[in-house]
Amino acid sequence: MILLKRLPLIVTLGLLIHGFTFVAYAQEKIVVVTNRNNDVQAMDKKGLIDLFMGKYSAFPNGKEATPIDVELEGELKSQFYQSLVGLPLARVNAYWSRLKFSGRVKPPAIEQTIDDIKLRLEEDESALAYVYESYVTDNMKVVFRFD
Repeated sequence: MILLKRLPLIVTLGLLIHGFTFVAYAQEKIVVVTNRNNDVQAMDKKGLIDLFMGKYSAFPNGKEATPIDVELEGELKSQFYQSLVGLPLARVNAYWSRLKFSGRVKPPAIEQTIDDIKLRLEEDESALAYVYESYVTDNMKVVFRFD
């Protein structure tokens, strides 16, 4: 009976904690990074859309680009695609399902963790990935910042 009286308080506290967690994620800026030795100094949003949505497979300078998604399903990926193309992740996944079925284009490579991204960027000059700004290391070059 005491638990039932405190249930509204418990639910309210839970929602507050969840809300603060969301705000913390929402304030973290997303940046697009590549290998520090890559010739590309900066990219525009249209160029990123073309690469991450499969229209092109090369940087503006003509060199091969390998876009990388950070994880299969996650907050970072969802925020990235919402910022990039203004679509929820479910719509982006549906888009890729149609394109993969047609066999015309290849979706971005997938790395499971930020550490995997860091390693891939160190080894592969063609790699292009998105991370939270606080994860950027000396081995990465920021080529785009979402405002």
